[in-house]
This record gives sequence, C-alpha cells and structure tokens, in this order.
Amino acid sequence: MTRLWTGTAEWLERRRELEGRAIGFVPTMGALHRGHASLVERARNENEIVVVSIFVNPTQFNDPKDLDRYPRTLETDLELLRDLGVDEVLAPAAGDLYPSGYRFRLEPAESAPVMEAAYRPGFLAGVLTVVLKLLCLVRAGRAYFGEKDYQQLRAVSEMVREFFIPTEIVACPTVRAPSGLAESSRNALLPPELREMAPHLYRALTTAASAAGAQAQLQAAGFRVDYVEEHWGRRFAAAHLGSVRLIDNVELRENR
Repeated sequence: MTRLWTGTAEWLERRRELEGRAIGFVPTMGALHRGHASLVERARNENEIVVVSIFVNPTQFNDPKDLDRYPRTLETDLELLRDLGVDEVLAPAAGDLYPSGYRFRLEPAESAPVMEAAYRPGFLAGVLTVVLKLLCLVRAGRAYFGEKDYQQLRAVSEMVREFFIPTEIVACPTVRAPSGLAESSRNALLPPELREMAPHLYRALTTAASAAGAQAQLQAAGFRVDYVEEHWGRRFAAAHLGSVRLIDNVELRENR
C-alpha cells in the first residue's frame, strides 16, 4: 500500500517507524514520466522501502512565470507510483518545507559559474537547499538521480561528500524516447509541432564535431540557444523551443 504524507511532522513520525529498514529515495517535482519510473524501479530492486517526494521547489525558479507553468499532476503521479509499488510518498506544502521562508540556504561557492548556474541565478542554491532538507527528512541509504540533470547531480554528490551525509547518491542513465529526446516533465508543455522538432537537441549533441557546431545546428533548426558547452567529459546544451526550455547532455565519446 502506498501512503501519502503531506506534512513533515506526520512524516517524521512515520520515519521513526521505519528505523532500521533499507530505504531508497527518489526526489521529484512531480509530472512523472518514464525517466522517473526508471529511478523508482531501480530503487525498488535495491531497497526494502521506497520513498518518493513530490515537491515543486519554488526556490530554484528564477522566473515566477516558469514556476507557475510547471506541470502539476499529483493524482496521476500517485496512480503511477502505486503501480510501481512505492511505499511512501512525501508531498509537503512549501510553507511546511520552508517554515522560515528562504531564510537559510546552501550557496555553492563558484568562482566562475557555468551553464545552469550562470543562466539561472540562484538555481543551484535552490536545488541544494531543498535536496539537503529532503535528505535530512528521509535519511535514506540511497537516493537516485537521473543523469539528464547532470550538473545538478554533480552538485548534489559534492554536497553530500562535503557535509558527510550518510546517503549514497546513485546516478542513473537518461531515459530517452526512440527519437532520442530525453524524457522530461517539460516535454508535456510542447505543442505537437514543437514536439516533433525537439529531438534535434539530442541529434545536434551527438553528431556535431564541436560545441560550436552543435549550437549552429540547433539555431538552424529553430532553437533559441542559451549554451552548448563541454565539461567533465560531457557535452551540454540548453535551448528554447517556443516558451519551453529544454536541457540535455551526452558523454563526449558518444559523438560521431
């Protein structure tokens, strides 16, 4: 049976009952898709108890309109999680997770912000702050993150090491449609004609000889490009189709 917890106080009571159990944790912002399902399935295979959080985190959005437009599909999400055999779902309100507002936050010290940190001021601070709160609430042995948000995954992994948090961060491969398009909650915001264009993002990343070449391909295909950059042995891109901003990344060895 899947249990839903909408308050942190009641969740903490439940967490005490789970002491000593092997817990796997999947943090999400809802609008669940096959990528989330793959994280849950891995957690289910590797742990006794699976906890999923659903929380659209306001502190990582630097554009209030983007926060308002983010898909919210709680009932559909819960139905999927029940089918996947999730034990516990934590879906608190913002006021519960941030009882003092955004008074306390975790700021990454970066001498030269790149990619999301450069284009979305405050994004990584918002991500790290909410993930730290959730890790403290759930106290899981393992937490599962997808590689599509690789910069976020890397920052969370570094945070866990720096603060000696006893949760293993498990990186999971990006799930893609047959076209190559990375599964993303934002895909639901694309109208049909733009959805057909979206796979060009993956094709540009994997076929261009250079980051500049990938950017040129995307611009020619009708994308408005924020960046195409290479870091940590990977090629990253963020680009807009209409009002929807998509991100993706691939290992450089995938390029051909």
